Amino acid sequence: MSAAKKVVEVSAALIFRGGKLLITQRHAHAHLGGLWEFPGGKREAGETCEQCLVREIGEELGVEISVGELVEEIAHDYPEKSVHLKFFRCELLAGEPQPLDCAAVKWIVKSELAAHEFPAADAQLLEKLRAGNWC
Repeated sequence: MSAAKKVVEVSAALIFRGGKLLITQRHAHAHLGGLWEFPGGKREAGETCEQCLVREIGEELGVEISVGELVEEIAHDYPEKSVHLKFFRCELLAGEPQPLDCAAVKWIVKSELAAHEFPAADAQLLEKLRAGNWC
């Protein structure tokens, strides 16, 4: 019997502006390197998911956000670990996103989602985004 997989809790932001959604690209050397994702990161001990997101977005993109409603919650198993993702609708309060701790930053329209490769864990959310309204 194998040991239980490590479970990583992750908060991610859905930031919309002018009909576009913000996505970021993972560093080539990182786990799932080169893939596109929604900005965010791992929750640290003692943090709420919302506090994690404010901290991570500040570190990763150099902007301030406010965290709104929980849009989607997904558990996904990778061979080496399990992730528990929470996606929140967020509002950009101050600053312009810069790739401080990611390879690239991009604003896309809904039709451009399919042209970007995302981690398998995001599949359920991507279907919801493709089917729904952007705002």
